[in-house]
Amino acid sequence: VQLQASGGGLVQPGGSLRLSCATSGSILSFNRMGWYRQAPGRLREFVAIITSGGTPNYRDSVKGRFTISRDNAKNTVYLQMNSLKSEDTAVYYCNGYDRRDYWGQGTLVTVSS
Repeated sequence: VQLQASGGGLVQPGGSLRLSCATSGSILSFNRMGWYRQAPGRLREFVAIITSGGTPNYRDSVKGRFTISRDNAKNTVYLQMNSLKSEDTAVYYCNGYDRRDYWGQGTLVTVSS
């Protein structure tokens, strides 16, 4: 199973981006899908997850700004990021869990004026 993340880029503070993560197999095979991020010099951290039933969960610092969603027909999970801040700058990784973790290659998000 492969996860392919896309959608990163350079955006000004207050702007928006939408990340996508496409799976090579059925997204329904995963108990949950999620996004993590790693900023320079920091550990990878949880951002958001969504269960196979569609229940989301977010880290506190992105609540109200980020929205995770999934399209089972397209085998894709999304992360809509609004009101971006400089502290959101990081490499964002897509994750899928089915008895073990699967990781995508990461996509860089840079929030800067």
